[in-house]
Amino acid sequence: MSSVDAARDGDGRRKRSDARRNAQTLLDAAATVFARSGVHAPVRDIAAEAGVGMGTVYRHFPTRPDLVVAVFRHQVDALAEPPEAAANPDEALRSWVARFTDFLVTKHGLAEALHSDQAGFESLHAEFVERLVPVLDRLLRAGVDAGRIRADVRALDLMVAIGNLCIGADTFPDYRARHMVGVLLDGLSSP
Repeated sequence: MSSVDAARDGDGRRKRSDARRNAQTLLDAAATVFARSGVHAPVRDIAAEAGVGMGTVYRHFPTRPDLVVAVFRHQVDALAEPPEAAANPDEALRSWVARFTDFLVTKHGLAEALHSDQAGFESLHAEFVERLVPVLDRLLRAGVDAGRIRADVRALDLMVAIGNLCIGADTFPDYRARHMVGVLLDGLSSP
């Protein structure tokens, strides 16, 4: 299910285009607020970021888990889109990884927000891996083909390493996940 599917009404019918735009605006705003303040940020902060009232947030996403899952899917949708062909594959990889890092920092609160829905969390995680590993693999292969990135790095391994570097963002307020991921990417350069 994509984030567009989140833009359906309670009966499963597609919402009007303005309602879909509102839902997309809310998802973007919620992602920004979640990245800044975590998934337990007040709904009023999300509404303010989106420029709407709190009732609009609740109309689209009646519960916090609904909103968190929709943001997760929205971000995965954006990351899963094939990156544009870039003259510099290293820049394309770094750009995608920066967005992926921001996503991971937000994602760490997902399990807690879903409370005891471990099966739902595992399903979302499997979808995330299935959709994003091929994208990262294409970016890595382009870098290898250009002679910019070492050839012995697998996409899944890099994805796990980036994820591990993002874990500290939840615990340590001064932790710089993006910086540490940048150090990791520097190590990918072809010798």
